[in-house]
Amino acid sequence: MAIPLLNCDMGESFGNWSIGLDAEVMPHVDCANIACGYHASDPHVMRKTVKLAVQHGVKIGAHPGYPDLMGFGRRSMACSPAEVEDMMLYQIGALAGICQAEGTALSYVKPHGAMYNDMAADVALLEGAMRAVKAFDDRLPLMVMATADPAPHRQLAEKMGITLWFETFADRAYEATGHLASRRLPGAVHHDQATIVAQAVALAKGETLTARDGSALQLPCDTLCVHGDNPESVAAVRAIREAFTALESA
Repeated sequence: MAIPLLNCDMGESFGNWSIGLDAEVMPHVDCANIACGYHASDPHVMRKTVKLAVQHGVKIGAHPGYPDLMGFGRRSMACSPAEVEDMMLYQIGALAGICQAEGTALSYVKPHGAMYNDMAADVALLEGAMRAVKAFDDRLPLMVMATADPAPHRQLAEKMGITLWFETFADRAYEATGHLASRRLPGAVHHDQATIVAQAVALAKGETLTARDGSALQLPCDTLCVHGDNPESVAAVRAIREAFTALESA
């Protein structure tokens, strides 16, 4: 059984504003999605986070988003596929330069927030994102949201000549389509650690989840997103890592 990679959004501080517990969570994850300056971060924070990832042997992923510092990249913008492509290239290149200065390199790309969600809903934007990755380095996987029907995304990636990593979430409720339940809905975000770990293990083992409408849902899971923005979430990451270690040794 292939255990999914644990990924976490990092490097989201900006100037004097500190966000997240990167130093605490970095030892427990496989992949660090490092913000590239559009929705969060700045050059100093980016370099500091790259150094931290290198110190712990963690894969580094570019985490590009819409140019929306005030909204933390969580607001959709009316961008064309070509604009998304160029925005992503700009941000990937910035982080790649910092990686080069630190003697390392990017391992993958994961779009952020509203850009990520818009790509899941609009195949033209997804194709623009794929073009950006292919133009920069077609060996880099592109992380996308896992859905109940991943075949169309797989077919497009094969056509474009890039690799996809399907991402799932341990702390979120799902709709029957495999899309995340809106945060505005009750129960959309899991807070109980036992529930979060149980969902992580089920996803790792390829077992079905129960969607919000009560139907069975099975999702491809190459990587699992975890969060490290408060002490409770860091404790959950540690618990998931321990559960995955137990699965590997079983």
